Amino acid sequence: MVDDRDREVCLEAPASRIAALSPGATELIWAAGAGDRVVAVVAYSDYPPEARQVTSVGSHTRVDLETLVYLEPDLVIGWITGNPPEQLETIEQLGLPVFYIEPRSIESVATTIERLARLAGSEAEGDEVAAAFRTGMRALAAEYADAEPVATFYQVWDEPLMSVNDEHLIGEVVQLCGGVNVFGELSRLVPRIDDEAVLAADPEAIIAGGMGEENRHWLTHWQQYPGLTAVARDNLFFVPPSLIQRPTPRLLEGSRILCEKLEVARGRR
Repeated sequence: MVDDRDREVCLEAPASRIAALSPGATELIWAAGAGDRVVAVVAYSDYPPEARQVTSVGSHTRVDLETLVYLEPDLVIGWITGNPPEQLETIEQLGLPVFYIEPRSIESVATTIERLARLAGSEAEGDEVAAAFRTGMRALAAEYADAEPVATFYQVWDEPLMSVNDEHLIGEVVQLCGGVNVFGELSRLVPRIDDEAVLAADPEAIIAGGMGEENRHWLTHWQQYPGLTAVARDNLFFVPPSLIQRPTPRLLEGSRILCEKLEVARGRR
């Protein structure tokens, strides 16, 4: 099976002891129908709830290699930009097969689930989940295909202030919902910006994820600028980050919420 670094990963038998080194990877393994084979996760692997019962081997930025080796995984799911490359290389040198993932588009979320299902021998369940995700996203795209454009700023982080460009998965969702990403043409996938750039762009809607599921304080920051169109029209919206910032099947739910927020903005013109 070819991973997202274009490496061929071959297993002698379906994986039966899987280590997932990011919350997103954990969720994708469960979506692929192989959650019962996960023996190691990292911090913040909180979905599905059963993942909280699995042994943690540190965080996505610092894996406890001794504990990981002790758990004897026969497949390690690494995140290309999320896990330190040197740690993943060390894991490979220890003889553990690493499958690198980095879903960068709506379609790649589905194909990642399908590939993980094949590695685990759970194709039937994984293919069903991937198909349902594709169907849901296509239906959403059709629903908003003719929607009036909404100039949108998606805030992915606050200090430093960061957004996403059109190549980012969230940027793809914004476009699907009829939004026009005001920072979409910037070259960096996750560009750093400042308040002045947001004021100059004057988005009609500001959408923030926040650091936690109920953490909306990032939006209150913008209320100091009553001249912003998004503030004047009360178009400051929150989307739970686990639904929009993790490339997993729950992205469908997050996308629905984001589309609904932009529809509210259209109604306030």
